[in-house]
Amino acid sequence: MRRQVAASRRWVVKIGSALLTNDGQGLDQLAIAGWVQQIVQLRQRGIEVVLVSSGSVAEGMARLGWKQRPKAIHDLQAAAAVGQMGLVQTWEQSFKAHDVHSAQVLVTHDDLSDRKRYLNARSTLLALISHGVVPVVNENDTVVTDEIRFGDNDTLGALVTNLVEADLLVILTDQNGMFDADPRTNPSARLISHARASDPALVGVAGGSAGSLGRGGMATKLRAAQLAARSGAASIIVGGRLPAVLSRIQQAEAVGTLLTADESPMAARKQWLAGHLQMRGVLTLDAGAAKVLREKGVSLLPVGVRDVTGNFSRGEMVSCVGPDNQRVACGLVNYSAEEARRIMGKSSDAIASILGYVDEKELIHRDNMVVF
Repeated sequence: MRRQVAASRRWVVKIGSALLTNDGQGLDQLAIAGWVQQIVQLRQRGIEVVLVSSGSVAEGMARLGWKQRPKAIHDLQAAAAVGQMGLVQTWEQSFKAHDVHSAQVLVTHDDLSDRKRYLNARSTLLALISHGVVPVVNENDTVVTDEIRFGDNDTLGALVTNLVEADLLVILTDQNGMFDADPRTNPSARLISHARASDPALVGVAGGSAGSLGRGGMATKLRAAQLAARSGAASIIVGGRLPAVLSRIQQAEAVGTLLTADESPMAARKQWLAGHLQMRGVLTLDAGAAKVLREKGVSLLPVGVRDVTGNFSRGEMVSCVGPDNQRVACGLVNYSAEEARRIMGKSSDAIASILGYVDEKELIHRDNMVVF
């Protein structure tokens, strides 16, 4: 499997703040130059690379003289705005030394939640790749709010992986990979070399939080690998302090934790649907509806819904849960929350008499649904 991954031709490489800064004292110019050299070497071997770079908030904190990561969203946004200037300039200068063009790409969750903007972002990134440019992607921290942020660049890396249909997501961190116990407290902890991204046993060992400069702990890295797996991509969570780590991955060396997809890639539209992290409401299904959705992937009819929570409009994303509150599916709903409450538990034939009109006989059509 490692050789198959090594032979992949399009990578998304996510580098965390701890690997790009001098322990909070601003950007580590030598470290960034080293990453650029490794990326250039990959390109020389025919690998296309999209870079997801953390570090703007950490750099902004250093420039502003802040020792502690602020909690207020506007202070974080201010730090990101200040730091993004230096971050992009450093990447550009480092790539320029190798005669490689780079491009800044800032996105928000809203950009990838809107189908038209999602496709525009995809087209732009693919155009940059086709022109031999290295896209440097980051969340647009300056304008997002808490409700619409990705939460961490691991998640952003996974969504970019799906967006450009990359073969591999490399998540570079300050840990050597995923372990079967916390290596900081258990000297007997063993590195997990290879697993399925969907393996439920991994959730129990993915505990731990991020450092003061970053947002993503190991649990977010596992979730990112699971998101990437939906498009059939493999992920490697690996220590960024290992010498020549990207080259070693490309040479099929067993570094870090390789998490592979165990299902065929989703169709492009369903990848987009699955990438939605912002649910506008929840439909609670009866046991029969939950079972038939999981087993047959059919459309969701009003008769199978027992409760509606949230305030959503037609066409927005909602989550579907079973009687045990476990997630069953998500999808674009055909009726508003108010309408859904009126027709839940009813036959589709009764919609017209209840509402006075019929938009669709389904609450969520199977083409607009992802079953988990």
